[in-house]
Amino acid sequence: MKVLSLTQPWASLVCLGAKRFETRSWESWYRGPLLIHASKSYPRWAKEAAEEEPFYSALRPNGVHSAPELVCGCIIGQVRLSACRRTELYRAKLSDMEFAFGDYADGRWMWKLDDAAFLPKPIPAKGALGLWEFDLKKHYSVVASEFAR
Repeated sequence: MKVLSLTQPWASLVCLGAKRFETRSWESWYRGPLLIHASKSYPRWAKEAAEEEPFYSALRPNGVHSAPELVCGCIIGQVRLSACRRTELYRAKLSDMEFAFGDYADGRWMWKLDDAAFLPKPIPAKGALGLWEFDLKKHYSVVASEFAR
């Protein structure tokens, strides 16, 4: 399965469905299921962001309470990548919260993420840049059937 690594708290926001668009400097032609990996690195500035608004309000009511509790170095959820569009064409239609969760500068791409969900249990994995492959059946045959769509 294809996987996208994100720094926390953005990885958890995606899995909660609070962040419905991921912004990137590159376009993806891939459409379909996408696992979400929470990067091992969790810089101080990202931990501080998780404690500030609107991050805090999006995370806390959904059971993700504070920076130390955000899982890192694991595949934590799954979404469906359904579209990829230029930011300048659609950013005016975003909510203030969604806008705060991404970089919608001109020339960037918005990846539309649907059907967000956390996995029942995080799966330890090394991340990678770009979209990368992870074989659930090969490494985690017991849990693979729970996550396949």
